[in-house]
Amino acid sequence: MSESTLAPARVVTTGEVVRVEAVSRTFGRGEHAVHAVRDVSFSAGRGELVAIRGRSGAGKTTLLNLVGGLDRPDSGRVRVAGHDVTGASERELLALRRGTVGFVFQTFGLVPILSAAENVGVPLRLAKVPAAEREQRVAVLLELVGLGGHAAQRPYELSGGQQQRVAVARALANEPDLLIADEPTGQLDSETGRSIMDLIRAVVHARGMTALVATHDPALIEMADRTLTLRDGRLVTD
Repeated sequence: MSESTLAPARVVTTGEVVRVEAVSRTFGRGEHAVHAVRDVSFSAGRGELVAIRGRSGAGKTTLLNLVGGLDRPDSGRVRVAGHDVTGASERELLALRRGTVGFVFQTFGLVPILSAAENVGVPLRLAKVPAAEREQRVAVLLELVGLGGHAAQRPYELSGGQQQRVAVARALANEPDLLIADEPTGQLDSETGRSIMDLIRAVVHARGMTALVATHDPALIEMADRTLTLRDGRLVTD
């Protein structure tokens, strides 16, 4: 299945999924302090693909980690799909990351000894989805990302682009409200990178999800619905 068949019509953007209010995060103290994120505020709606751009060290990864509950801000507030991420307990954050937020990383993060289907099925196993339902959902997801015929292959048998497609399918397994992708095309050639970005855009628009994608590639930034620019931890344009 090609990316163009995933979203024949765009879902109308309705509802706020992400709200970040005056969030700051500093690492270290004194003269060695690194102000990774400084007083950043923005929101993102359902069905919206937002690119976050900036040079290396601008704060993109830190901001995504704060939104996804992988880190906590020193000040400010983050809400995702109605959940207060900032004040959540560790158990609540774990539930958030398993069901509300899906992650795609630059390094793919696939388990080498598992097949493509088994990798996609990991979040469903953790959620204790019954085997029959799990297998059916995995098959649908692999078809969605164009890898229906590669279910039994292990990561080393797949190209970089195919591995990243498996990672996208895995991130979508629990039907999250928010997809967070941190430099998802950083290890891919430009053509494959555009294909992955096109896939993410198609899924977001077709399923009414929200996506935050960190990238410094101008060609990929142009594919987003909206762009946020970080410079030295500050949001400089929206």
